[in-house]
Amino acid sequence: MKKTLSKFLVLGLFFPLITLAQWTKPTTTGLPSNTISAIVTNIMNWLLILLGAFGIIGFVVSGILYLTAAGRDDQMESAKKAMTWSIIGVIVGLIGLVIITAAEAMLGATSARF
Repeated sequence: MKKTLSKFLVLGLFFPLITLAQWTKPTTTGLPSNTISAIVTNIMNWLLILLGAFGIIGFVVSGILYLTAAGRDDQMESAKKAMTWSIIGVIVGLIGLVIITAAEAMLGATSARF
Protein backbone atom coordinates (compact mmCIF):
# COMPACT_ATOMS: atom_id res chain seq x y z
CA MET A 1 0.00 0.00 0.00
CA LYS A 2 2.87 2.36 0.83
CA LYS A 3 4.52 1.71 -2.54
CA THR A 4 1.34 2.47 -4.44
CA LEU A 5 0.72 5.62 -2.41
CA SER A 6 4.30 6.80 -2.95
CA LYS A 7 4.00 6.21 -6.71
CA PHE A 8 0.83 8.30 -6.86
CA LEU A 9 2.48 11.00 -4.77
CA VAL A 10 5.51 11.18 -7.08
CA LEU A 11 3.24 11.15 -10.11
CA GLY A 12 1.12 13.89 -8.53
CA LEU A 13 4.22 16.02 -7.99
CA PHE A 14 5.52 15.62 -11.54
CA PHE A 15 2.15 15.73 -13.33
CA PRO A 16 1.97 19.55 -13.38
CA LEU A 17 5.43 19.66 -14.96
CA ILE A 18 4.30 17.26 -17.66
CA THR A 19 1.21 19.34 -18.46
CA LEU A 20 3.11 22.62 -18.40
CA ALA A 21 5.53 21.23 -20.95
CA GLN A 22 2.78 21.54 -23.57
CA TRP A 23 2.67 25.34 -23.26
CA THR A 24 6.05 25.97 -24.85
CA LYS A 25 5.72 27.51 -28.29
CA PRO A 26 7.57 25.64 -31.03
CA THR A 27 10.11 27.80 -32.80
CA THR A 28 9.84 26.48 -36.36
CA THR A 29 6.52 25.04 -37.44
CA GLY A 30 6.50 26.24 -41.03
CA LEU A 31 3.07 27.78 -40.50
CA PRO A 32 2.35 31.48 -41.06
CA SER A 33 2.34 33.56 -37.91
CA ASN A 34 -0.22 36.09 -39.21
CA THR A 35 -3.91 36.16 -38.45
CA ILE A 36 -6.45 34.80 -40.90
CA SER A 37 -7.45 38.35 -41.79
CA ALA A 38 -3.86 39.25 -42.67
CA ILE A 39 -3.47 36.09 -44.78
CA VAL A 40 -6.68 36.83 -46.70
CA THR A 41 -5.55 40.44 -47.20
CA ASN A 42 -2.21 39.25 -48.59
CA ILE A 43 -3.95 36.86 -50.98
CA MET A 44 -6.31 39.63 -52.07
CA ASN A 45 -3.37 41.96 -52.72
CA TRP A 46 -1.66 39.31 -54.86
CA LEU A 47 -4.86 38.80 -56.84
CA LEU A 48 -5.13 42.54 -57.36
CA ILE A 49 -1.57 42.62 -58.68
CA LEU A 50 -2.42 39.78 -61.10
CA LEU A 51 -5.58 41.62 -62.15
CA GLY A 52 -3.56 44.75 -62.89
CA ALA A 53 -0.98 42.79 -64.87
CA PHE A 54 -3.66 41.04 -66.94
CA GLY A 55 -5.43 44.37 -67.46
CA ILE A 56 -2.25 45.96 -68.82
CA ILE A 57 -1.63 42.94 -71.07
CA GLY A 58 -5.23 43.21 -72.31
CA PHE A 59 -4.79 46.91 -73.07
CA VAL A 60 -1.55 46.26 -74.96
CA VAL A 61 -3.01 43.39 -76.99
CA SER A 62 -6.07 45.49 -77.83
CA GLY A 63 -3.89 48.37 -78.93
CA ILE A 64 -1.76 46.11 -81.12
CA LEU A 65 -4.90 44.58 -82.66
CA TYR A 66 -6.27 48.06 -83.36
CA LEU A 67 -3.00 49.29 -84.90
CA THR A 68 -2.63 46.23 -87.10
CA ALA A 69 -6.24 46.37 -88.30
CA ALA A 70 -5.19 48.47 -91.33
CA GLY A 71 -8.72 49.74 -91.87
CA ARG A 72 -10.50 46.39 -91.63
CA ASP A 73 -13.70 46.96 -89.72
CA ASP A 74 -14.05 43.44 -88.33
CA GLN A 75 -10.58 43.48 -86.76
CA MET A 76 -11.12 47.01 -85.41
CA GLU A 77 -14.38 45.89 -83.79
CA SER A 78 -12.69 42.89 -82.16
CA ALA A 79 -9.96 45.20 -80.82
CA LYS A 80 -12.60 47.56 -79.41
CA LYS A 81 -14.43 44.64 -77.78
CA ALA A 82 -11.17 43.38 -76.24
CA MET A 83 -10.45 46.86 -74.86
CA THR A 84 -13.98 47.12 -73.47
CA TRP A 85 -13.75 43.76 -71.74
CA SER A 86 -10.31 44.64 -70.34
CA ILE A 87 -11.72 47.83 -68.84
CA ILE A 88 -14.78 46.00 -67.48
CA GLY A 89 -12.56 43.34 -65.88
CA VAL A 90 -10.38 45.92 -64.14
CA ILE A 91 -13.46 47.85 -62.93
CA VAL A 92 -15.10 44.68 -61.56
CA GLY A 93 -11.89 43.75 -59.75
CA LEU A 94 -11.58 47.20 -58.19
CA ILE A 95 -15.25 47.20 -57.16
CA GLY A 96 -14.69 43.82 -55.50
CA LEU A 97 -11.71 45.23 -53.61
CA VAL A 98 -13.77 48.21 -52.43
CA ILE A 99 -16.66 45.98 -51.32
CA ILE A 100 -14.37 43.61 -49.39
CA THR A 101 -12.54 46.53 -47.75
CA ALA A 102 -15.83 48.19 -46.77
CA ALA A 103 -17.24 44.92 -45.37
CA GLU A 104 -14.05 44.30 -43.42
CA ALA A 105 -14.23 47.84 -42.01
CA MET A 106 -17.87 47.42 -40.99
CA LEU A 107 -17.40 44.00 -39.40
CA GLY A 108 -14.13 44.87 -37.73
CA ALA A 109 -15.33 48.28 -36.53
CA THR A 110 -12.24 49.98 -37.92
CA SER A 111 -11.88 52.88 -40.27
CA ALA A 112 -11.60 51.99 -43.95
CA ARG A 113 -8.53 52.96 -45.96
CA PHE A 114 -9.51 53.47 -49.57
